[in-house]
Amino acid sequence: MSAAFTGPSDGLGVEVYRGAMAYFTHLNHQGGINGKMVTVQTLDDGYQPDPAIKNTIDFLEESEVLCLFNYVGTPTVTRVLPLLKGYGEYQKLMFFPFTGAEPQRQPPYVDYVFNLRASYRQELSGLVDRFADLGRNRLAVFYQVDAYGRSGWDGARRALAARGLQLASEATYRRGAPFGTSMKQQVEIIMRSNPDAVLSIGSYAACAAFVRDARNMGLDVPIANVSFVGSENLLKLLVAAGEAAGRDYTVDLINTQVVPSYEDVSLPAVREYRDFMDRFMPVPPVLAEKHYTPLRYSFTSFEGFLNAKVMACILKTYDGNPSKGLKHAAESIREADLGIDVPVSFGPERHQGLDRVYFTTVNDRKFVPIDAEQWQTWQK
Repeated sequence: MSAAFTGPSDGLGVEVYRGAMAYFTHLNHQGGINGKMVTVQTLDDGYQPDPAIKNTIDFLEESEVLCLFNYVGTPTVTRVLPLLKGYGEYQKLMFFPFTGAEPQRQPPYVDYVFNLRASYRQELSGLVDRFADLGRNRLAVFYQVDAYGRSGWDGARRALAARGLQLASEATYRRGAPFGTSMKQQVEIIMRSNPDAVLSIGSYAACAAFVRDARNMGLDVPIANVSFVGSENLLKLLVAAGEAAGRDYTVDLINTQVVPSYEDVSLPAVREYRDFMDRFMPVPPVLAEKHYTPLRYSFTSFEGFLNAKVMACILKTYDGNPSKGLKHAAESIREADLGIDVPVSFGPERHQGLDRVYFTTVNDRKFVPIDAEQWQTWQK
């Protein structure tokens, strides 16, 4: 696993890891996979492509890893994909990266990657459809200038074009921008177009900075983030900033998610996740050297948890007949019940397990599912 364990996006790598390890720790306490313990090797890439490439080469050439797992970020994953193809003789696959980008979902790399989550195109299509149904057709985009941001930008344009619409405006920022960065220039650019809503494709520190400056400058339309943002870390920054400024920065905030709410304890997987997170409280080794307060629960760690749960299903199938290979084991998964009311299947022509997109907003300092009544408050 190569991910951001340091830098402005460290919360993403840390929480995806913590969720996965909560499940694997439980699995190992139960005897692992037929007596074999599951271990996850971690390397920090700081959400930067070059370290991610180096880490991947180390995994492929130096480490006896079975596969790549739980990678975090589009700019890192997209740069690593050619290595999977180039190192074809190693027959290493990537499972469940924390990104909704298209390159690993299309030739020539789709054969080397299995995704669990829905794509950014699906998330943005859902947002565009919702806003258009509410009469909000003038949509602006704020995005990160890299493969991740461009993937979201492209998804937004495609969704708008399907309805005969165009972007009202767009503004960008550089990857790695901390919360203290001024986004006033970006807000000014977007405000000139008088948008009905803003689609935000970035990481939590920069997106929180944009929301803060947008509200301070009077941009009072819905701002919608995609799942990669890291909802709880975004919320933590906005709540703290709001308390200092004496205002609420969480109003009219919408976040898409690719997993159900971890507050929905009617789902068996949610009950299991909360139990294992509370019991095992996993932390990556890097946290011994830096300050980071892990989140008790989050959409990010819940996704990591589900990634691990599906990975365990694949490993059990693989261990029963390793001669057929890990790819065959993954493609043989049919209607796996994760406990989220949506079965997961893979196959030779299906390397993405889930397609559902969930919509959430902030209520009482928590992201909660948006109901029909809440949607109507945004009717134009």
